[in-house]
Amino acid sequence: MGGKTAANAGMGTAATDPELIRNVVLVGPTGSGKTTLIEQLLLAAGALERAGTIELGTTVSDFDEFEIRQQKSAFLAVAPITVGDIKVNLIDTPGYTEFAGALRAGLRAADAALFVVSATAGIDQATTLLWEECASVDMPRAVVVTHLDKRKGDFDDIVAICQRIFSEDVVPIHLPLLADNYAVAGLIDLLSQRIHDYSSGNRVIRDSDLEHGPLIETARNSLIEAVIAQSEDETLMDRYLAGEEIDVDTLVADLEAAVSRGHFYPVVGSAIAPVGFGAQELLSLITRGLPSPAEHPLPFVSTPDGEPVDLLNCDPDGPLCAEVVTTTTDPYLGRLSLIRIFSGSVTAGQPVHVSGHFGISSGRHDHDVDERLGSLHLVRGKTLVPIDTAVAGDIVAVSKLVKAETGDTLSWPQNPLLIEPWLIPEPLTPVAIAATSQTDEDRLTFSLSRIVAEDPTLRLDLDEETGQVVLWCMGETHTNLVLDRLSTRYGVSVEAIPVRVSLRETFAESATGHGRVAKQSGGHGQFAECQVDVEPLPLGSGIEFLDGIIGGSIPRHFIPSIEKGIREQVQRGVAAGYPIVDIRVTLVDGKSHPVDSSDAAFHLAAELALKDAAQTAGITLLEPVDSVLVTTSDEYLGALMSDVTARRGRIVGTTALTGGQTQISAMIPQTELTRYSIDLRSLTHGTTVFERSFSAYERMPRAAAQRVQEAARTSQ
Repeated sequence: MGGKTAANAGMGTAATDPELIRNVVLVGPTGSGKTTLIEQLLLAAGALERAGTIELGTTVSDFDEFEIRQQKSAFLAVAPITVGDIKVNLIDTPGYTEFAGALRAGLRAADAALFVVSATAGIDQATTLLWEECASVDMPRAVVVTHLDKRKGDFDDIVAICQRIFSEDVVPIHLPLLADNYAVAGLIDLLSQRIHDYSSGNRVIRDSDLEHGPLIETARNSLIEAVIAQSEDETLMDRYLAGEEIDVDTLVADLEAAVSRGHFYPVVGSAIAPVGFGAQELLSLITRGLPSPAEHPLPFVSTPDGEPVDLLNCDPDGPLCAEVVTTTTDPYLGRLSLIRIFSGSVTAGQPVHVSGHFGISSGRHDHDVDERLGSLHLVRGKTLVPIDTAVAGDIVAVSKLVKAETGDTLSWPQNPLLIEPWLIPEPLTPVAIAATSQTDEDRLTFSLSRIVAEDPTLRLDLDEETGQVVLWCMGETHTNLVLDRLSTRYGVSVEAIPVRVSLRETFAESATGHGRVAKQSGGHGQFAECQVDVEPLPLGSGIEFLDGIIGGSIPRHFIPSIEKGIREQVQRGVAAGYPIVDIRVTLVDGKSHPVDSSDAAFHLAAELALKDAAQTAGITLLEPVDSVLVTTSDEYLGALMSDVTARRGRIVGTTALTGGQTQISAMIPQTELTRYSIDLRSLTHGTTVFERSFSAYERMPRAAAQRVQEAARTSQ
């Protein structure tokens, strides 16, 4: 971020009234034009002097080299602007599905969503699912159609697609005005019935031409009827049906009411050329048609003990309740937290209580701690504007919250609160990482803890069986981002290595094993003999040890050491280094010496006896198998079922869902799922989601087991 501060001219100031704030998140697929649209809005609001100077990118709008190299946004970015008396926080989100965590953080911070849809590309499945997710919580929405200046862009066609996929209540409030060469020249405002003409390069508002009358009348009547119906203003509907002319201000007020209820979705058009096309119209919709924080319900809030808190509202004088939307590290200011204030106010330097659902190591445990806020800032790109106070409804950056993590709740120390976390997608792509030097090894744990604290879509596991450090990411690009951050931000060099799946060993058949220890090196020697019978048990039975000694061939006080030796060897395995499961070991015979026998000797003899039995019986490898649920469009059903078979999986069943979707239930070995999320995204163009959970251990095919055992012998 560079720690750069600036005067606040053109980019907004700290708000003092929640009614005069608009928090708007822009969502849409990569390439739909979200960041370009924000630049146009900044230009229109006077926050930028010329195009191409915006620096949006990372968690609090920091400039990030990774995004430039990858040519895709990876982080949530906020750009505050002032339009008249209203402060607008524009929230840019990644369009790439691997960065869905930042997208959902943006949805939590916002009070309304702008769905950015390209007139040339249409609507993808991920955007459709996101619309349905917003609908489930009645998130107010509007649609912006971009790329109207492109030759293939057709406003009417894309609106029809939105109405078919999203809702029939997606209704334009403007129509594009075409020049003689079919290039877009302006917009027809259906409420005022006037032309916003951009043909001169500047926006000129004039009366509509006579030839536009029939088009305006038809589209305007549809718009007014939809607005009145969804605003539930019955008196206005009666007046309209009686032929009364409804004034524009009344219609705008009803439009805002309809949008706030989450059941009416206005459409605005946008283009890069002419410069600024649609930007002023969109700003007008945002400020006059979208709800303020005071009109948007707060998320569910409880005490840390789980008791619901029902009295909060967006009141600057109320109890403090804020949430860390995202975090990052600035080379000059240190750790920066972007927070959305839902209730109360915050002041630089004040003490706060931090409550959280996510933890540094695993991202999934609660924690509670007191901290003190650092400095407060408005933020856009590399520019920081210091402020003293921020009120309910606003979004600001806070420095020096060293213990607060993304998703944490900030409240008064004397009145701790906890906000229900937003939906966090489950990371399903594992990558094992190893430091390339001892110096990197020393810094790795700290660096990983900071990165995981910033991004709750990451999960960090230390696999005690394999000894690997495993990061669970959202996909290949997300993995590359984490590795890049370790290198560029923290100076830690690591390499990605193959993930080892924890297998299990068991006996293929019953066998007898003999172990003998006989050592003489002066003084007391070491002597012990054990004979054991080993038999396999049904899957899931565990390990059983039975004492079958009759006649005292082994003194009773050595039996515990023999059992301990058996169980320790079971944990180490005998073929490929994996724990043995589901066997019964019976001690049947042995020999001892009155002087040279010891606990250590019988411990070792027991281990040797188990290994000897394994040589006779042979070892079967067991692999973990996951239960997998895949939700996909019907067009990919056949390809995905074939893919399951190719992964040595088996289909358990399929369930038809609404909207041309099918859910596949399958059992797939974990060794075949390491790259499943990546391959699935490629196979279905990012439109399919899946869940996985451990089911059971099952026998590994002989050929695969032989390869594993051979690799284990080679590495010894």
